[in-house]
Amino acid sequence: MRLERSIRRLCLLALGFAGAAIAQNSPVAYTNAKLIPIDGEEIERGTLVIEGGKIVAVGPTGRVTIPRGADEINMAGNVIMPGLVDTHSHIGGVGGADSSGPIQPGVAVYDSINVRSGGFRRAVAGGLTSLNIMPGSGHLSSGKTVYVKLRFFEDNAPSTIDDITYRFDDGSPMGGLKMANGTNPMRDGGAGGFPGTRGKAAFLVREQFIKAREYAAKVAAAGDDESMLPPRDLHLETLAEVLAGERVVHHHTHRHDDISTVLRLKEEFGFEVVLHHLSEGWMVADEIAAAGAACSVIMIDSPGGKLEAARLSYETGKILEEAGANVSFHTDDWITDSRYFFRSAALAVRAGMSREGGLRSLTLSGAEQLDIEDRVGSLTVGKDADFIVLDGDPFSVYTKVLETYVEGRRVFDRNNPEHRLYAVGGYGAAHDTEPYFCCYDAFMRRGNAGMRAVFVGGGE
Repeated sequence: MRLERSIRRLCLLALGFAGAAIAQNSPVAYTNAKLIPIDGEEIERGTLVIEGGKIVAVGPTGRVTIPRGADEINMAGNVIMPGLVDTHSHIGGVGGADSSGPIQPGVAVYDSINVRSGGFRRAVAGGLTSLNIMPGSGHLSSGKTVYVKLRFFEDNAPSTIDDITYRFDDGSPMGGLKMANGTNPMRDGGAGGFPGTRGKAAFLVREQFIKAREYAAKVAAAGDDESMLPPRDLHLETLAEVLAGERVVHHHTHRHDDISTVLRLKEEFGFEVVLHHLSEGWMVADEIAAAGAACSVIMIDSPGGKLEAARLSYETGKILEEAGANVSFHTDDWITDSRYFFRSAALAVRAGMSREGGLRSLTLSGAEQLDIEDRVGSLTVGKDADFIVLDGDPFSVYTKVLETYVEGRRVFDRNNPEHRLYAVGGYGAAHDTEPYFCCYDAFMRRGNAGMRAVFVGGGE
């Protein structure tokens, strides 16, 4: 079967670029695969039909009408499911707020991403097709996140961040706002305006939201009279977007008391929030569900890390699911390598989360948390043809991602030696692998001691 597909690819390549482009826009039917649609029952022997970058049909083989002239590819023995959605990643050498203050929501991570970074290639090798790229958690707010779709061509990287960015209706880059509480944004004695206690952290956030509410009121009162507008403030403008429901808060929080603080602020100011990490989320699962807060959980499968995560439980996904919360998982790459994203949900399922919930947590739940569920997250007619091909069950440690497709174009092929390097190579096997430019610079300036200081002060 793999030989059949390899011969087919060689024939397409022989036609040249123009012929390949035609094939990508023409209908293609992937037949006889096990399909995992996410929004419906698994299909043991199914057919997926794509055309023009969209899904046009999905169902049992023999009951799906294949368009005339479609290229039919026999996928017997393989599994096809939607591309994975990572709600929290740091690939691309991102940088957000600096040391000048604890709350800098107007900073845009969009302006600091290296789209040629090898991290993006590792991501598609792991089956990831949509990401929420975040600044770090060393601030109460370190800036705006950006949602990206990994539209890599088979052998070429995108030219700029613009090529892969999801867009709001007005054309601006789509993303949320990164916020954090707990130890990461705290400084001893409140140095540099940063909080020295949890109480002061909440005070500073509350203070800025009140200012943003007043700022928004002045803008609204001015109407079309520009002379009445307050001086433009990008930080307050971003917070005003949050208050208006135009931008979701992605909130780093570990301990149960810190989670409760976020929920109080959510209730007070009425913003939408996705809670991230949630090491002790299992302790306050009912409160989280009652508040309507979505959950993006991290699963760490090795010892060590911060004290805030000491009571992390593999049962968190199960407990939150049973409470009725919307649950996704995330990589926090490099904390979890993007190539091993499946393992997060697999550990949760082993600890009692439902199989359906585990699969959903890697796909449709994450898409819902990023407000892109109308485009991705399930094998649904009308959605983008973002899907992956596996050689076994998604939750088996032996299963490999064979291919990754974005809008019908193959962006990862394990048979391609250059792509395979990103899938199997160790740290540094490809090229640039530093997780954060700030940490890399600190290491170069001060050596290992400097690197440790950066991670203690502001790592994830």
